[in-house]
Amino acid sequence: MSMLELKNLTKTFGSTVAADDVSFTIDKGEIFGFIGPNGAGKSTTIRMIIGALTQDSGSIFLDDTNISKDRHYKDNISYVPGDVNLWGNLTGDEVINFFMKVRNYKNTAYKNELIEKFRLDPKKKCKTYSKGNRQKVALISAFLTDAKLLIFDEPTTGLDPLMERSFHEEVARAKSEGKSILLSSHILSEVEKLSDRIAIIREGKIIETGHLDELSHITRIEYIIQAKEDLSKLDELPFVHEFRVEGEDTHVLIDNDKAHDFLQTLYPLKPTKLQTLPPRLEDIFMRYYEGGRDGS
Repeated sequence: MSMLELKNLTKTFGSTVAADDVSFTIDKGEIFGFIGPNGAGKSTTIRMIIGALTQDSGSIFLDDTNISKDRHYKDNISYVPGDVNLWGNLTGDEVINFFMKVRNYKNTAYKNELIEKFRLDPKKKCKTYSKGNRQKVALISAFLTDAKLLIFDEPTTGLDPLMERSFHEEVARAKSEGKSILLSSHILSEVEKLSDRIAIIREGKIIETGHLDELSHITRIEYIIQAKEDLSKLDELPFVHEFRVEGEDTHVLIDNDKAHDFLQTLYPLKPTKLQTLPPRLEDIFMRYYEGGRDGS
């Protein structure tokens, strides 16, 4: 069953179409990656979900209920933006306690665990916090709620790699508890690592949705090769891209649907090493934005 369903959402600002017929679903207990460059429509879509913007047309369903018919739907959503503003004269602990009280959440043991895990000094006033520490306060507050849907928009901005790992662990924990997560991030490796499915948005339109392995048709396979014969002739083939030599290894990218042709061409060159690397989300992403909507 779906936790969140967007049906044909459209939002315009004057002559600018920020979201154009946006539709996708997020299942219960699913981590859904949402990627696209600045200005693609990610934040506009998220703001419509949380009620900060009203769509011009289309519908949003949370747990199978149209949010327009549920005044309290926001009680089931927890949202963390990429740039968090906090009350400067309150301490981190006071802000976290405020959000806990609003949500009627009383698990102080888990709160203390998260504060320690994210290495937050909760006694400092928020006006003294760095961007990363403000982000920690927001993330801790989000993970402490019993919201069914967690929305993270560039959540690890300002966090060091250790704290990023802590975030990843808590996302996995939330998923194990049956919560759904919408993750919008420019860190493609993060989306790739965490997400069950992804959606790619470009110029306000959803251009692909699916599991990573389902999107491999718009990327290329990387091969690392060593051979007894000269491999330079591979560089002349139309389906071979980014031919390069690193030490004894030759690296090539092959169009996904030309793997058979490539292997037939390679066989007479007497390969002694053949290693393949799986398609990466970053490859898919870059092909779309460098090559146009059709990924060509």
